[in-house]
Amino acid sequence: MKVKTSITLSGDLLKAIDEYAREYNNRSEFIEEAIRFFIKLLIRRQQEARDLEIIDRRADYLNQEAKEVLGYQVDL
Repeated sequence: MKVKTSITLSGDLLKAIDEYAREYNNRSEFIEEAIRFFIKLLIRRQQEARDLEIIDRRADYLNQEAKEVLGYQVDL
């Protein structure tokens, strides 16, 4: 379902949108696609931050595991 809304954009941003929106049917389609892309980027950043938090929390354990594994290596 599409809902009509009104937003205020700076002139330079609108000019850039018009330049790149030529590949799309209209401004709205271009802006909707840009917002979807940006939201996916924000979601990815949140996931990466959660992953990094988990890795940081487990860093000592993971480092100890890596050290142990390296001990199994033999010189060639």
